[in-house]
Amino acid sequence: MLKVQGVKVMYTFKKEERLCSKKFLDELFNNGSSFLIYPFRVSHLPVKLPVKFPVQLVVTAPKRRFRRAHDRNLIKRRVRELYRLGKQEHLYQALTENNIQLLLSVQYVGKEILDYSFMEKKLLAVFRQLVEIYCITDDKGN
Repeated sequence: MLKVQGVKVMYTFKKEERLCSKKFLDELFNNGSSFLIYPFRVSHLPVKLPVKFPVQLVVTAPKRRFRRAHDRNLIKRRVRELYRLGKQEHLYQALTENNIQLLLSVQYVGKEILDYSFMEKKLLAVFRQLVEIYCITDDKGN
């Protein structure tokens, strides 16, 4: 736990933040929107969640491209770690201020395992894109 300007920042990734519900997964992939920021394909859907966190996340890596389980696990572990460290500052603040809750899927579509620093830059770009989609209004107040 870290205190930043009197506000507690928790760098955790709890069970309630993980998207496990088959019902919500089906809803996300059937009704959600998506965009691509290489090496991630991001699917998102605004919903009213029964938890206090603004986002529920699922991370996937394709078995077709990464045959060995340890490679898929490495990718998912890196993405979850990057998400855990950057979510509060770059995503949760804006979504909480605008009272928005999301279902979020981050799919790794890269052909090889990329550097941690490259993945970090790209995941921050994903956060910026989500904030832009859901939280920024135009000058007319719409």
